[in-house]
Amino acid sequence: MYRFLLSRQWVILTLVALVLIPTMIRLGIWQMHRYEERSARNQLVADALGAKPVPVEKLTSPGHTVTTKERYRTVTAVGRFDTDRELVVRRRVNADEEVGFHVLTPFVLTDGKVLLVNRGWIPADGPSQTAFPKIPAPPSGRITVTGRLMPDETTEASGIKDLKGLPDRQVMLINSKEEASRLGAGVLGGYIVLATPEPKGDTPELIGKPGDENAPLNYAYALQWWLFAAGVPVGWVILARREARDRAAGREKPAEAEPVGV
Repeated sequence: MYRFLLSRQWVILTLVALVLIPTMIRLGIWQMHRYEERSARNQLVADALGAKPVPVEKLTSPGHTVTTKERYRTVTAVGRFDTDRELVVRRRVNADEEVGFHVLTPFVLTDGKVLLVNRGWIPADGPSQTAFPKIPAPPSGRITVTGRLMPDETTEASGIKDLKGLPDRQVMLINSKEEASRLGAGVLGGYIVLATPEPKGDTPELIGKPGDENAPLNYAYALQWWLFAAGVPVGWVILARREARDRAAGREKPAEAEPVGV
């Protein structure tokens, strides 16, 4: 009754099904791993943002590499902005995907060390980004700033090429080691994204807090792949039974009566 399963068509169909089942199971496992990784990152970010603010020098120092657990921690610093030596970071977008600059201003601490502060986003003044833009001034004098600690930027992590030969006081990536050479000072590792004090007139535009990665979507994809894997053998059985039933019905169909001659 099921000898048709040995036909070329059904052998190919069976082999395809046998390949699809483990492939879909592995894809489901991969999606579950992605779910666990994203959930863990979301928890790290939530823990960091919810932690009590600490003085910046408790978490970083000159030459220090900001760790994953230190990233997004709220830190405070006391000192003054050095606007004479501030930079802009090229090709950065705001919440509306408009291209402009990030403003990177050295913040000189009371002990003489320097903290790099990303004060936020400003639009480009013209059609090109070759001219140094007009930047609103930060508060003057000795102040206290708070912000989220971030690691130095790299091409690998950001996907941004570190182009050379740029106009004066423009960079592609924020790198505390390179800024230490430029400033001739002890620059704390990493930088902070400014939270307070807020700028007057909302310019520069402060950078928003990081959002959660969509971990539940990966969980749903994992379940989807596993349901597909379970559906393959079920579908194979249904097709095989239908084929057997159709063949049996064809054999049992009575032959048509021969026409009677006149």
